[in-house]
Amino acid sequence: MSLEHLFEKNREWAAQMVAEQPDFFDKLVHVQSPDYLWIGCSDSRVPANEILGLRAGEVFVHRNVANLVNHTDFNCLSVLQFAVDVLKVGHVMVVGHYGCGGVRAALRDQELGLIDNWLRHVRRIYRRQPSRFEGLDETEKENLLCELNVLDQARHVEETSIVQHAWKRGQNLEIHAWVYALSDGLLHDLNFQPGSKPPV
Repeated sequence: MSLEHLFEKNREWAAQMVAEQPDFFDKLVHVQSPDYLWIGCSDSRVPANEILGLRAGEVFVHRNVANLVNHTDFNCLSVLQFAVDVLKVGHVMVVGHYGCGGVRAALRDQELGLIDNWLRHVRRIYRRQPSRFEGLDETEKENLLCELNVLDQARHVEETSIVQHAWKRGQNLEIHAWVYALSDGLLHDLNFQPGSKPPV
């Protein structure tokens, strides 16, 4: 199957960027100075730049299924380290989304193959506090687990040596836990409060 239509869309996009801002690509080539790191889900319906209304170069992005931050995931940790130590971002946003297939699979204990190993981290959140889910319907359970997962991953970001060292050297760095609603396109702040940030 030919993918020529994607190249055509790419040409149209590039032409549109130049029409709107003639020096767009010149600036893009020479500078990458985002103030934000977005750690989000791989879901194709959750594009960071578009949701935030930002252009290329304005947000550094890492995505994986169910927006997890595992201390053994060197891909995620490398992105975090580069963003914090090299790019000097001021904000790390862990962003989940309602209707996440990974969260749903973890909640239902579905067997999907290799990804089951990845999603065990989300299952553990559910199994740690089953009483919080009592009396909720399936959608409410999914939404709650999505929120708890985002908060848990934000805590994992906080606990990394990368973030702890940044704070110790006085770097201005904030961590946020957000959820995106597919139903209306809006972000919701879960008001994450770091528990081990050194006093200023």
